[in-house]
Amino acid sequence: MSQAGDFVWYDLMTTDPDGAQDFYGKVVGWGTTEWDGAAPYTLWTSGEQPIGGVMELPDEAKSAGAPPHWLAYIQTPDVSGACERILSLGGQVLKEPQEIPNTGSFAVVADPQGAVFAIFTPADAQSQQDVTPKPGRFSWHELATDNPDGAWDFYSKAFGWKKTDAMDMGDMGIYQMYGNGNHPLGGMFKRPPDMPVSAWVYYAMVPDIDAAVDQVTANGGQVLNGPMEVPGGDQVAQCMDPQGCMFALHSPTAAS
Repeated sequence: MSQAGDFVWYDLMTTDPDGAQDFYGKVVGWGTTEWDGAAPYTLWTSGEQPIGGVMELPDEAKSAGAPPHWLAYIQTPDVSGACERILSLGGQVLKEPQEIPNTGSFAVVADPQGAVFAIFTPADAQSQQDVTPKPGRFSWHELATDNPDGAWDFYSKAFGWKKTDAMDMGDMGIYQMYGNGNHPLGGMFKRPPDMPVSAWVYYAMVPDIDAAVDQVTANGGQVLNGPMEVPGGDQVAQCMDPQGCMFALHSPTAAS
């Protein structure tokens, strides 16, 4: 089950929720089910487990110039306390803590370099997630940031993440991987010049990356990079959906 510091939920804010459901269903294999809450909101499902949701990009986000984007939620034992800690570390609170009846509480925040994410405290053990990487789940969480050292200082203090392996990418600098206890979570690296802002990109695991990228292009998306092999033999590709939202795909080696 999930623990503090894990990524536990993923929302897609988009200008075309219906089109997004069709696209990601074909690319990643997600199903959908309606949520019985107040806002227009549809749940993504992997098998029978809800893993996130999709909704119309809010008007306030559009007014601020935000494009369609994925928003991931990091579990914390106390949303209000985490907001105070984030502020003390130089981050921002963009949406104050809010209760979701029978589910938990959340807030939307940003790190000191402006990368946006959310935090979540489940109401009880039933609200916790199985976060085991497997096809149909997000398996890697990658931060491209203006200040890798500053970002690491922020996230390690905010969520207790630990450095794991690191890879020297030459002119692109160090790719620092990190984890939470005994399991890996993702990597951080210096934002490349062609990426306009510091931001998170999330990797959805698929069983066959070639088939998945074929579905990306066949359904109006773009493949920006890859598929390519990464150390260890896994395959990855960075993509954009038809509404202009960045995401990535990850296919493990047969042995994994």
